[in-house]
Amino acid sequence: MAKKVGVSEATVSRVLNNKPGVSDATRQAVLSALDVLGYERPTLLRGERARLVGLVLPELQNPIFPAFAEVIGGSLAQQGLTPVLCTQTKGGVSEADYVELLLQQQVSGVVFAGGLYAQADAPHDHYKQLAARNIPVVLVNAAIEHLGFPAVSCDDAVAVEQAWRHLVSLGHERIGLVLGPADHMPSQRKLAAARALTDAAGGRLPEERVARAMFSLEGGQAAAARLLDSGVTGIVCASDPLALGAVRAARRRGLVVPRDVSVVGFDDSAFMNCTEPPLTTVRQPIEAMGRAAVELLALQIAGSAVPSGELLFEPELVVRGSTAQVAREGAGDTGGV
Repeated sequence: MAKKVGVSEATVSRVLNNKPGVSDATRQAVLSALDVLGYERPTLLRGERARLVGLVLPELQNPIFPAFAEVIGGSLAQQGLTPVLCTQTKGGVSEADYVELLLQQQVSGVVFAGGLYAQADAPHDHYKQLAARNIPVVLVNAAIEHLGFPAVSCDDAVAVEQAWRHLVSLGHERIGLVLGPADHMPSQRKLAAARALTDAAGGRLPEERVARAMFSLEGGQAAAARLLDSGVTGIVCASDPLALGAVRAARRRGLVVPRDVSVVGFDDSAFMNCTEPPLTTVRQPIEAMGRAAVELLALQIAGSAVPSGELLFEPELVVRGSTAQVAREGAGDTGGV
């Protein structure tokens, strides 16, 4: 135990016996190590288990969620809080089940990074349960209205505007969107932004250029295939895995990315600069968002009031090799008319 925390055995003994002479930071580090290593705390210190914080993620396959977990988990540790990672699996423990478990553990608060709060048609009773018990909660990225929790979000409208204007600057006129389900709030915001852009340009966004999918590579491939049928030359996707699926869909048709079709992702998650071609994407400011989420949570835990609104963070377009000048008609443009 002492070696794990980097302190002397005497220091650990003072913490376990609740003796003075130990800084608050060291005391919290020792107590957090007890929890992480699975040791039972002395009876006198069990009330301090309330330093646990739930970190609920929808999955770990999409690299964006481990990235958020790393930032949020590290920031929680700096605050003397111990993250309890709750990851949903298909057919396994549900988000509501995890909330029940966290309440049993008397957690100090919960951070949700992606989840049912972003889907209008999903069950939300477990959020009401947290609110009824006055458990501090912070949501990462857009949520449905009326939940009343503070949120830290990437600006979906700016993200689409950056991706869209990039493709337009390359000469693309037939641009399609691959989004999540219809009730998914970030996807709704992205669609509204795309429609506003096309309206402002004096055109419109045809329904056949909007495809919806589950957030997976396979979902992106199926959705992008429908867009390619409509003759798009550029595709803006609501996540990087969706974008990789779009690249695969193009290749299955014998098309070359970016010569025949350009693809833009969203997140700039791990290894997107290592794909073939390297993926042009819109980067979420994960570090800043994660730290802000923890700060909002820590303020609530300390008893401070925080606004229940949304902090919007600006994304950044990262141009790589999956986008290029549109092919001229009659000179290899296989995108369709």
